[in-house]
Formats: sequence, structure tokens, C-alpha cells
Amino acid sequence: MSGEEKDEDGRQGIQSIEVGVPLLRVLADHGAPMMLRDLAREAGMPAAKAHRYLVSFVRTGLATQDPLSGRYDLGHFALDLGLASLARLDAVRVATPVLDALGDEIGETVALAVWGNMGPTIVRWVDSKRPVTVNLRTGAVMPLLHSAIGLCFVAFFDSPLLQRRIEEELEINARGGDTRAPITRAQLDALTADIRQHGMSRAVGSVIPGINAFCAPVFDHEGKMALSITGLGPAGLFPPNWNSPTAKAIGAAALSISRQLGWRRPATR
Repeated sequence: MSGEEKDEDGRQGIQSIEVGVPLLRVLADHGAPMMLRDLAREAGMPAAKAHRYLVSFVRTGLATQDPLSGRYDLGHFALDLGLASLARLDAVRVATPVLDALGDEIGETVALAVWGNMGPTIVRWVDSKRPVTVNLRTGAVMPLLHSAIGLCFVAFFDSPLLQRRIEEELEINARGGDTRAPITRAQLDALTADIRQHGMSRAVGSVIPGINAFCAPVFDHEGKMALSITGLGPAGLFPPNWNSPTAKAIGAAALSISRQLGWRRPATR
């Protein structure tokens, strides 16, 4: 057997490579060195077969084995490949097809936002097919304390400028008696804790009357917030429930983009 096979579109590949790659994926997802038996089990192959692949991976630098513990981990060449791939990534470019797919899935307006010089800034906006009047577009800078996008950055983004902007908005809200947003740090801390618990923020008619929104953070390979993905729609058709299908779809889209940017959920011990 040559080890070559053709897929459905007739292209020829090397079957043995495709069989061995799950071992590397398990190592990448696990986040720590692994014993052969555990690695083989999670990859779904016999230990003897996994060992043969790992011998080759170690020889090529895709894996490494600790001579004392015998545990396997990703090797220097795997690191080189990962860094080269990350250097080529553009977060908005990676997120755009996921954003478009999300819009089709939930049937509502969706948007991407990044942290700009003036604050959370919308960089891509896709209208729903439903005629809904929303006076927001690409380039709009969102308020921090009473928009889903702004609150998402408050909860998950880290920047000295962000902290200064928060203090400015709290002062403005306190002077003006703005009931749409917190006016004290204690109120904001309680709201931020709730957002972090749910993994996303929401706004219930706070920026635009009659419009609800959810916003989820997207993280890069270092675990830093790179951008946010948002869905919004009319209150009657866009329920604000944390466990709604719409909220879950937005969270899943953010997770998909994060994984493409190299983020991995911290391993539980």
C-alpha cells in the first residue's frame, strides 16, 4: 500500500500524514506534556501505532520527548510553524467570513469592532435583510458604559486608555443623571462581573430604543482581546435572554474566530 489516496475532488494526498496529525492536535489542545498512553487514547489510536508516528515527529522537530519522564510535547519546528502562521494573520480578515455566516444564521444585523484611538470602533457592519433603522455604520465609535460593544471592551480589554475613558464616562454619566449606564465604579464592577460570568455583554434598548444586542470578545493567541463580534435586532424579534439561540450563536462565532487566531481555552487542572 502506497499510503496515497484521493479525496472526493480527486486530489491525491498522503493518508499516513492525515492519520498522524490528530496526535499533534491533541498535544496542541492539551497544553502540557503527555504520556504516550494518554496521548494515544485521546487521539483514538493504539499506543504502538501512536509511538511510530511520534518517533517520526520527534525526528522532524514537530514533537519532542523528555528523556526523564518520557512525556511528549510539541517540538521546535511546530513552534516555528505556529509563529509563522500567526505572523500572517489579520484578525478582521479572519473574522469576516464568520461574521457573514453569523448574519445568515441569526438573520440580524452583525458587526465587528476593534479598539481604536477614540475607543471601540466598528470596522465591519452587515445589515440584516429586515428593514430596521439603525444609525450606526463602519467607523462609528461606541460609548463604553451603555452599549454592548463598549461594555464588552470594558470587561475583557486591557488598556490604560480604556481606564481613562471609563473614568471620563462615569463622571459624565453622574453629572447628567444618565440612567442607561452605571454612574459609580461599584455599579460598573457589578455589571462587569456579570458580563465575565456569561462570557459576553448585552444591551437592552440602551443605545437605540427598541434595539437589543449581544457582543462577545474574540481573543488572540496570547489571550488578549483582539476584537468583538456583535449581533443586534429589534426587541420583539431579538430576545435579551442569555441562553437564547441568538446569544449562543454569537458566542460560538467568537469562539470560532478566537481559535483561528490561535487562542486556546486554558486547560483545567
